[in-house]
Amino acid sequence: MVKAKINNILVEVEENTTILDAAKKININIPTLCKHPDLHATASCGICIVKVKNSNKMLRSCCTPLENNMEIITHDDELQSVRRTVIELILSNHPNDCLQCARNNNCELQRLAADFGIREVPFKQFLRTIPEDSSTKTISIVPEKCILCGRCVQVCQDIQDVWALSFLERGHKTRISGAGDINLSESPCVRCGQCSAHCPTGAIAEYDQTKKAWDMLYNQQKYCVAQIAPAVRVAIGEAFGFKDGVNLTGKLYAALRRLGFKAVFDTSFGADLTIMEEASEFVSRFVHKKGKLPLITTCCPSWVDFMEKFYPDMIEHFSTAKSPHEMVGVLSKTYYAQKNNINPENVAMISVMPCTSKKYEITRSDEMFASGSQDIDVVLTTRELARMIKQAGIVFEDLPDEEADHILGDYTGAGVIFGATGGVMEAALRTAYFLITGENYTNIAFKNVRGLKGVKETEIEISGNKIKIAVAHGLGNVEYVIKRIEKALAEGSELPYHFVEVMACAGGCVGGGGQPYGVTDKLRIARANGLYNEDDVKKIRYSHENPFVKKLYEEFLGKPLSEKSHSLLHTKYKPRALYKK
Repeated sequence: MVKAKINNILVEVEENTTILDAAKKININIPTLCKHPDLHATASCGICIVKVKNSNKMLRSCCTPLENNMEIITHDDELQSVRRTVIELILSNHPNDCLQCARNNNCELQRLAADFGIREVPFKQFLRTIPEDSSTKTISIVPEKCILCGRCVQVCQDIQDVWALSFLERGHKTRISGAGDINLSESPCVRCGQCSAHCPTGAIAEYDQTKKAWDMLYNQQKYCVAQIAPAVRVAIGEAFGFKDGVNLTGKLYAALRRLGFKAVFDTSFGADLTIMEEASEFVSRFVHKKGKLPLITTCCPSWVDFMEKFYPDMIEHFSTAKSPHEMVGVLSKTYYAQKNNINPENVAMISVMPCTSKKYEITRSDEMFASGSQDIDVVLTTRELARMIKQAGIVFEDLPDEEADHILGDYTGAGVIFGATGGVMEAALRTAYFLITGENYTNIAFKNVRGLKGVKETEIEISGNKIKIAVAHGLGNVEYVIKRIEKALAEGSELPYHFVEVMACAGGCVGGGGQPYGVTDKLRIARANGLYNEDDVKKIRYSHENPFVKKLYEEFLGKPLSEKSHSLLHTKYKPRALYKK
């Protein structure tokens, strides 16, 4: 342990704790701009400077460890003056279009300028004219607003291991760009949106489609239906002042109806359906030897894109089951439309997702048009829906709780935990156990696949057979799992895993690239707990016991893995080039 003083307050912290983090422990806030809790400190902005008594140096607190007997000063006239000057210099290279910016009222640079009371910039403004890149149709890069903090590059390269973003040129010409100065759509980008989730300004944001959604809602010829993903319900409240992780499912249903949607479904129903198909697929491979092991889950479109680009040799191990929202999408234009005598051509399905890559998924292959038209018309992120609710004048916090439309809206506890890392695996194992033994697994909570450890490994015994499991989240953690599988396959040795879950974003969908800004591990845990708490109180916690899923198979699909379910609920994969020519 290290003992020191910060602003004459004694603090004791573990060795190698930074001055910045030590100050937080005694409720002293040192301003920062480039530092993010998920990432290593780069000390690029220089705003977090502090002084050490009897030294003429100013240290950057985000990367300087606290040492024994240090006496730190975090705020005085000189420090405040230097910080103010740094902010003014940044502003001299930054556009003044806050009112039109995607991060207006939620921008870290804007907040610092307000905190320091900056009304004028004494330096001559120098703006770079660099074109916007919205080529992926999932995120938009506005390089003029980049403050060169390096967060997006670090999360893309070090956390996600994608390497789609990089800095180009030097000095005052330095800029952010797709790797090799190409459009992002031509790069290895997997559209996860983690760059936008970690950007402190409006330099990277989701590709906004709220106007397209409004146009559909205002079109009297359209029968607009909506669905919400599990992770949305435990994050949307952050935009309206609710406590972190509070589950607001009922209020979301009410808000969507007030926006004008004629029917409101729940993606958690689709999760139950995905489990029926995916668990059946696993049993077919593991028990009946029809297909290769391990089976790898595919609910995350960024992971699918990553696999097709980086590990195409793994395609035969991927589950062909579509993601839950795609299943609900195709059923809204087939099963639901038929039962309610609605012309499928008039149905407009809008999905509310925690994820930017879902915007890409809805057109990724021909199977996303299984209903005869595009199964999902628009994908909105959690952030976009929050803006629409505010635009509509809805007082969200005062809304009553409502229910989803039952035909595609009722779900089990297994369906709702899809939003957290390990949730897909846990739900699948509950049903796979039943499909193999005919009995429900009583130790229903698979705690070993929960939590924020990058790779979680465990096993479960079913009818005398041990099933080896791996759960990875954050694409940078995938290589360890895949390399172990590839090595075993190449050597013909025993497989390290039989069943694998991967989510592109740290924490799973609760930490998705379309969720409210400011995500940290503390937030990820709070959001995940909101889902697990709902699972705990659900009367039905097994996907195979969902009465509306049973009814769907009886009336429409036949059985899991049937010809009809394959045509509507399954997809295909193909190798994709890392760089498009």
